Amino acid sequence: MAKDKSDYKRRYDMSRHHAWAGGILLSVLLAIRILFEVDNNIVIPLGVILIVYILVALFFTYRYSSGLAAEQKTVQEVHKRTDKPEVEKQRLKVEKKKAKAEAKKAKKNNKD
Repeated sequence: MAKDKSDYKRRYDMSRHHAWAGGILLSVLLAIRILFEVDNNIVIPLGVILIVYILVALFFTYRYSSGLAAEQKTVQEVHKRTDKPEVEKQRLKVEKKKAKAEAKKAKKNNKD
């Protein structure tokens, strides 16, 4: 059993994908049954198999949902790391503006 949260995230995504795919396949099966009036002896077993498939995928989606917290934590860590350079960038911009304003004042004072 995987204990790594990023592995849980990957497994969660895979389970969610299978749950959606099962739902779509079940919809297609029912549409085929309605449009082409296919015999229920074929549709019912396939429908039951798809329903079990969806339920298993949903179970695993719930089981690995703790992997979502790992993703949010990673995003927060990335924001913290990017905030420092952004703050530094803004600070340098302000310093540059101040230096430019001081140079302008000095130039104006030298003209007078």
